[in-house]
Amino acid sequence: MNDSMLVMKYKAVIFDLFGTLVHKFPVDESISILWDMSGVLDVDADAFTQSWFDSFSERHSGCFPDLEADIEYVSQKLGIRPDEEQLRKAAQINLDYVATHIIPREGAVELLTWLRKNGYKTGLVSNWSDEVPTVWNDIPLSGYFDVSVFSCRVGIMKPDPRIYHMACDQLSLKPEDCLFVGDGDSSELSGAAGVGMSTVLVSDSKVEHWSGRQISSLNEVKTILSE
Repeated sequence: MNDSMLVMKYKAVIFDLFGTLVHKFPVDESISILWDMSGVLDVDADAFTQSWFDSFSERHSGCFPDLEADIEYVSQKLGIRPDEEQLRKAAQINLDYVATHIIPREGAVELLTWLRKNGYKTGLVSNWSDEVPTVWNDIPLSGYFDVSVFSCRVGIMKPDPRIYHMACDQLSLKPEDCLFVGDGDSSELSGAAGVGMSTVLVSDSKVEHWSGRQISSLNEVKTILSE
């Protein structure tokens, strides 16, 4: 079937970001960045790293207005009160890393290009803290999306139904018009299905406790859309 003849069962594809469209940050690199930040803040590296990971929910759900506030919160939990310059420098270390290490997975750019060419709207729903949305518009990948919803900016995390509805509302579509593609973290697939979206898990290995549709490469999204 030619692309121009595709019957559009779906009007949009909404993606997760990390582990789906882009590679997850390696744990060892993430820890190294946190150690560099702790040096600027003059705080124990191991304690800062642990506190940063422990504050996952607060940071990703938007409890604080920006990345510097995230860093200040984690520091103060350790009894440290960094000044504005320390906060700025620590934040910049994080931002510089994120801006250069959001790396698309194989087939991601090709798929997004194909979707836009063939008339599909594209959306992004990601659980992440402020370092990602702060640099997002400066990353070429961002230009492929009609809508980008980050948990820290809306104060809601997947699988809360409201975050999916936000993406649909911004696309001016019903959930039933959308296919959600993700790697399954944060119960995102059940959350998307719960509001009426069709869902597909993208993973190159078998995932336990998942009985829905699974694909091993992003290119297979085209096949689903052409059915």
